[in-house]
Formats: sequence, structure tokens, C-alpha cells
Amino acid sequence: MTDPASPTSSPTPGAAEPLRHQVLAAIAQHRLATTAQLRRMLRPQGSRQLLSRVLNTLRSEDLVDFTVLPDTHRSRTRAWYLTQEGSRLTRGLPVLRGRPPYPITSRTAASLKTPHTLAVVQAHLAFAADARRLGHEHGPWDWTPEVSHSIGEGERLTADALMYYTVVETERRRKLRAFVEVDRTTMSSERLAVKLIGYARLFQYEVQPVGRRKPASTGPVWLRWYPVFPRVLFVLTGASRTRLDHRIRDLQAMVAQHPLVAALAREVRLAAAVLEDIENHGPATPPWVPLTGGEPRTWADL
Repeated sequence: MTDPASPTSSPTPGAAEPLRHQVLAAIAQHRLATTAQLRRMLRPQGSRQLLSRVLNTLRSEDLVDFTVLPDTHRSRTRAWYLTQEGSRLTRGLPVLRGRPPYPITSRTAASLKTPHTLAVVQAHLAFAADARRLGHEHGPWDWTPEVSHSIGEGERLTADALMYYTVVETERRRKLRAFVEVDRTTMSSERLAVKLIGYARLFQYEVQPVGRRKPASTGPVWLRWYPVFPRVLFVLTGASRTRLDHRIRDLQAMVAQHPLVAALAREVRLAAAVLEDIENHGPATPPWVPLTGGEPRTWADL
């Protein structure tokens, strides 16, 4: 099982840390990001030119490279990834300690993974912008892509991202976690809904001690990493509103019809939202549809 590790930084990277180090760490963390995404992530009040200068310097040192996104407006948007040397250099960074190493270190690999990886970064940026607006805590290192867990029988569940988020209220701080699945409508609705079975299996999965006639349960494996099981949030994009609504209803049907998923839903918050809604209105507005039914609400108040 991959140790998801705990976040180690404040919501906004410290100004004392060199921007070039922050850029390298951010690309290592998220694997691929455009110049505009890196600016929103690291210097939301800064200029695009500042990030461009740093990225071009890092490229001249053979630490990063880019793939050009297809664009009908010929704007030549660049998606940046680490080279092999950049990946080697960032492997020991403190903010990345314990994080799963899934580097993209070639233009071919970058071009294959670009659409989905950038959509996952977009979802993170929506939460980060909302956190800044509300005075909550959620920064670049509070979002870990591709966290993988064993679910038994040699199978693994890999979430698109694990999110750490701290809601700062007048008299208390609420530390929330969520598994995030970003769906671009590239798979069938049924395959998307089946992901809920994987989370249900993770929720129940226990490792039994070897060599005993009556194995004693050590409890669910997820307790080694999480004080409570993270919420499961589906972020949908890439199709018409009608089609996305159908996919949300299919997720709700899986909750209602599958006994393992129904058991999960009684203990774990499950919801879905459209990416464009959380970008335009913020995740803290009520665009989240509970998969158990009911009126939309904020993801933190499920």
C-alpha cells in the first residue's frame, strides 16, 4: 500500500523558498502542469512572465521540458513535466517525502497523459482558490495524485487524487480528507460507477495474520493511514450537462443497488459535481450531489 503521507506545508508556498524549487516540486507532485496552472498554484497574484522565465531557465538546465497542447487558437500552450534529471533531483525533497513516484519524463508519455492529468490539476486549483477566498487551508502539497491502496486478491484501487483540506472556523479547525475521481467521460458510465465497488472493498479490506487457525482481525487496513475514511468525490467534465447528469444518476444507482456500496454509503460521504460548476462557483457552493440522494450541498457539509 502506498503511504499517502501527511501534507507538510502551508496553503501558499513560503516566499523565502526559491521559486525555482517550488516549481520543480510542484511539477514533481502533480506530474504535469501548464504555465498558467503553475502560476495559479504558486503565485496567484504574480505574472505569467515570472513563471515563464523560471520555467525557461529550468529547461535550459535540462530539468524540465514541455509538450504543446493542441489548440485551435494556435496559442501553443505548454504543459511542463520533469526530465529524468529533474525527476532524480526532486526525489529527496522534504515536501515530497512518502509521495508515490509517478514521474512523466518524456514528451511521448506527457502527450498521452496530458488531458486527464491537467483535468486533475484543474480540480485541485478550484479547491485551492476556494480555500484562499474562505481563509481555509489547502495548498499545492495537500493534493497527492494517484494514491494507491491494496484491496485484496492482488488488486489495487488507485484514486486520481487524495485531498487534504482544513476548514478554519471561528472556534475550531476541521481536517477533512477526500479521494477525488476526475471523469472526462472517456469511459462508459458503468465503468465509472464500478469504481464505487473498489472503494467499498477498500473500506472493508482487512489483512488477516498468517499461521493461525482462527485469524484475529486487525481492523480495516485504511486505519493505518486515515483517522476516518476519506470522502469520495467524483468530478465530472467533458460532455453535455444532460449526459453528465445521467452519469451522476448511474453513480446513485450503484449506491442504491450494490450491497457493498450501500454499506459504504452509510458510513462515508459520497458525492459528485461538474468541474465547470466548481470552477465557476467554487467547491464551497452547493453544486455537490450526494450519491445517497437529496438536495445538492457543499462537499464539506455532506
